[in-house]
Amino acid sequence: QVQLVESGGGLVQPGGSLRLSCEVSGMGYYATVWFRQAPGKEREGISAIRMGDGTAYYADSVKGRFTISRDSAKNTAYLQMNSLKPEDTAVYYCAAAIPWLAFENSWYQSEEYDDWGQGTQVTVSS
Repeated sequence: QVQLVESGGGLVQPGGSLRLSCEVSGMGYYATVWFRQAPGKEREGISAIRMGDGTAYYADSVKGRFTISRDSAKNTAYLQMNSLKPEDTAVYYCAAAIPWLAFENSWYQSEEYDDWGQGTQVTVSS
């Protein structure tokens, strides 16, 4: 059984920062992917990182504000979130990716993933 644990969420004011962590219990994963889900909305892929070489991917909504990183030896991925906006408010989840064809063009599709963490709440409000 694969276990994923997110941490680091909280309440911040607009313009503030948070750093999320995702620890994965297994080994040999190709990438770690961050998603978020706001009330009444579909789960949205926001960032991914290859655990081997650190190649990163971002959704347009967060590019330039969020930075993803990883420590492959610890099976942990991080999401540094800066310049937070109220529209960033959501539950943030991570998922572990096994490689598939054209990953770089479909990493953001939530149906590709089987194992998820419990999520961590991020609230951006004044």
